[in-house]
Amino acid sequence: MRYFCLVCDYDGTIAHDGRCAPSTIDALKRVRASGRKLILATGRQLSELQEVFPEHSIFERIVAENGAILYRPESKDCKALADPPAPEFVDELRRRGVKPLSIGKCIVATWHPHESTVLEVIRDLGLELQVIFNKDAVMVLPSGINKATGLKVALKELHLSPHNAVGVGDAENDHVFLSMCECSVAVANALPALKERADLVTAGSHGAGVEELIEKLLSEDLASLAPRLKRRRIFLGRTEQGGDFALDPYDSRLAIAGPSGSGKSTTVAAIVERLVEKKYQVCIFDPEGDYDEFERFVTLGGPQQVPGISEVLEVLNAMEYSVSVNLLGVPLADRPSVFMSFLSRIQELRAKTGRPHWIIIDEAHHLLPATLDSAGLTIPKELASFALVTVHLDQVARAILSSTNGLIAVGPNPASVIQQFSAGAGKDLRPQSLPDPPREAGEVVAWWFCESPQPVKVKVEPAKTELRRHRRKYATGELGEDKSFYFRGADGKLNLRAQNLKTFTQIAEGVDEDTWAHHLRQADYSQWLRNSVKDTAVAEEVAKIEKNGQLGPSESRTQILDAIRKHYTAPA
Repeated sequence: MRYFCLVCDYDGTIAHDGRCAPSTIDALKRVRASGRKLILATGRQLSELQEVFPEHSIFERIVAENGAILYRPESKDCKALADPPAPEFVDELRRRGVKPLSIGKCIVATWHPHESTVLEVIRDLGLELQVIFNKDAVMVLPSGINKATGLKVALKELHLSPHNAVGVGDAENDHVFLSMCECSVAVANALPALKERADLVTAGSHGAGVEELIEKLLSEDLASLAPRLKRRRIFLGRTEQGGDFALDPYDSRLAIAGPSGSGKSTTVAAIVERLVEKKYQVCIFDPEGDYDEFERFVTLGGPQQVPGISEVLEVLNAMEYSVSVNLLGVPLADRPSVFMSFLSRIQELRAKTGRPHWIIIDEAHHLLPATLDSAGLTIPKELASFALVTVHLDQVARAILSSTNGLIAVGPNPASVIQQFSAGAGKDLRPQSLPDPPREAGEVVAWWFCESPQPVKVKVEPAKTELRRHRRKYATGELGEDKSFYFRGADGKLNLRAQNLKTFTQIAEGVDEDTWAHHLRQADYSQWLRNSVKDTAVAEEVAKIEKNGQLGPSESRTQILDAIRKHYTAPA
């Protein structure tokens, strides 16, 4: 399920002439019976709303006074989210003859044409107040308070994200909370400006329009509206024709595959960064410790510590942060069972809240190996919005691989990746044609094979911030013996091991020119950077230096070490 909450305005939306029709109330009750939450966001004062709308308790939360008041009908708790109006402000409005004048706990309200007088008083008294319009109503509140700020508090109390909410309204003061909701709806009687920005305009007006929306929500979870939510799509890069290539934030089920060092982590970093920028919650399962330092992420686990599921759920429940689950401390043979135990609990959380919005499974051939298909472990059938990242597609469990709807092939041979995917997923995928193989760093071949018969080449827009793992793991960390660089020379007389980039630069400065030139001619430096350090961009920069026959050993050494230091070991 994508939408766990319906947020409604009152006047002009669920209500007509101040009253809510019985059929609309029945429809709202059906939303609640489906397990979804109801939130009312109104400019009215709470006491006034309770008088005209006796059925208000069908809503789990009521945001009143245009965002300044939060009311919990079940407990009858009322919480002010802003300061009360200044007495001198109210007195001056009365002195200047502003009528009618309604004073709430935080709001001061009147009607057109008194907005000019209100603004004059605010200016003359030097108050930090804002004027908000609702058709002919004029509302005055502390600066920064609106329906969206109140809704944010209400959603947090219910452990729900705005990305799992659909909002419906009709007037100016609804703009801000509708833009906050994943899907925005305007009823037919809404102002033209609101209709222009809404994802859906109902055919019916007032409560009839809300009932129309509810039918779509309950029958199909608004799936038919997904193509309209273009503002929510996750930009990946640009096609050869210069167009944008983007991912649907919901129910994109991706396989991201290619050889070691081809740039998979760069692609994943770009996707994750943009998801987090748009406040989608992400959970990364990281068997290699490659994603420990993403911004807005909490990393749990490590080489010496196995993460606990309760810790992971605690972070995810808080909503403000995404989480990276580092599984380095879990023995390789135990990782599938440990991962599946995590996944089952996270799926329970998703069933209640829709979060985390995305699950990234790195080294998927280790966590979801093909042997799972014959083992006693159950892969969830309704796993949505995920990415499998792997070198070996044909070693991933077919049950999960066959549920994907998109493939991103990274590296110089996308045809091989597609062939491997077809074999692993048990699908006979034959593209009408393939674009030319990627030749530049950051180029991938992407294919929504459920929608298009043809893949496209995409130049991935790099993540704004470089993964700090390079500065930590590769610059000064301890690479394994199989991933270290060895200065041996032409005759193999040396055996100098560089277990990280800092050690590499130190040894490189001291080796003789013959040893340096031997590895240079064999392109050992760029191959190591590409295959072990997994940095295609720096590897290509170094490869150009290796191929430059005009450079002597001293010049090539200086340029290669400068390139490495620039990216890894130079002071920040």
